[in-house]
Amino acid sequence: MPRATPRRTAGHGLTLSPEAVADMRSRLPAVAEATVAAIIEEVPSYEGALSGPMGENIRNAVQLALGGFLSLASGRRGSDPRTPAAPAVEGAYQLGRGEARSGRTTEALLAAYRIGARVSWREMSTAAVANGVQPETLVDFAELVFAYIDELSAASVAGHTDELATTGRVRQRLLERVAHHLLNDSTTETVVDAAERADWVPPTTLTAVLLPESQVRSVLASLSPATLRAGDLPGLEELALLLVPDAHGRARGVLLRTLRGRGGIAGPARPWLEVRASYDRALRAHALGLPDDTEAHLPRLVLSADPAALADLRAQVLAPLEGLRPGTAEKLADTLRSWLLHQGRREEVAEELFVHAQTVRYRMGQLRDLYGDRLDDPDTVLQLVLVLGADRVSRPAAGQG
Repeated sequence: MPRATPRRTAGHGLTLSPEAVADMRSRLPAVAEATVAAIIEEVPSYEGALSGPMGENIRNAVQLALGGFLSLASGRRGSDPRTPAAPAVEGAYQLGRGEARSGRTTEALLAAYRIGARVSWREMSTAAVANGVQPETLVDFAELVFAYIDELSAASVAGHTDELATTGRVRQRLLERVAHHLLNDSTTETVVDAAERADWVPPTTLTAVLLPESQVRSVLASLSPATLRAGDLPGLEELALLLVPDAHGRARGVLLRTLRGRGGIAGPARPWLEVRASYDRALRAHALGLPDDTEAHLPRLVLSADPAALADLRAQVLAPLEGLRPGTAEKLADTLRSWLLHQGRREEVAEELFVHAQTVRYRMGQLRDLYGDRLDDPDTVLQLVLVLGADRVSRPAAGQG
């Protein structure tokens, strides 16, 4: 049962006319439909969750809550202000417990209540005005609407908290164990067994997301309730790791928009048993200071995969420039990089380097003297593109830091 809390609605002085109440009551099914539609549209973690029997249950709960409100607004009172005056409060409490069992957060639940209050106020105030309710009464009506929603919200939060205090924490530990096995090369049998114990249905893919601890609660409110959170990761004391289910295809765009501006990085979507590969890539991207989406930084990730090998290759292919003054060597390297990437189009090279085309011709003449026929050798060209291209790819990232 909900814990006793002071009821702001218990002593209200509003009484609507029977005609207004009857009109509003006739609109309850439409208001419930509009409320559910708005919640689905505006709270991502409810997308797909309010269809079928569950959606019907929520519509019935909305009608029950609004019916209880109309009973208040018509002048009926609870005999004891310390206890719930309507079944709606008990229903809200049980809804909170059910949301905890479903893995949704109180943030998602309270967002749904805020949307419900907005939609309900819009619909019922329209009916009130149509029934001749005066402006001063409309103000009291608005105050009662939001006080009533506050009572239901508090009851749901209490139910959510009570559920977590019992079974929720146990299940969270089981879910963390699933994440642990996924990230630590456990056998498929071990991982599947852990998922069954946690009552966690494996998705098609998982995507590893690293983000600051301070952002976890708000991000989780927008993600699937089946998202796993991994704990106690070495070297990531200030970061959290989330394993997000089925964030592939179009759903990846939703995930990236959720992470935007929060200092996180999302690895690629991988088959759920192979999520360690997504985590490893996200970890490397974080170490390089790359933001948001690993898949937007694939050249940098590829070219930085073995820094020592890249340094050795650079020393080999740029050896002909070693005897030059540093400034001259840098200009020739920039020219060669642009020449290779623009496939020898002199005017485009000159435009990129802000020099005259004749300067490009002169520098390429110097480079041909230094490299000889090697500039026409496919293997040498590939090595130069890798080395000089790596310098070009790394420069924007350095500028961001």
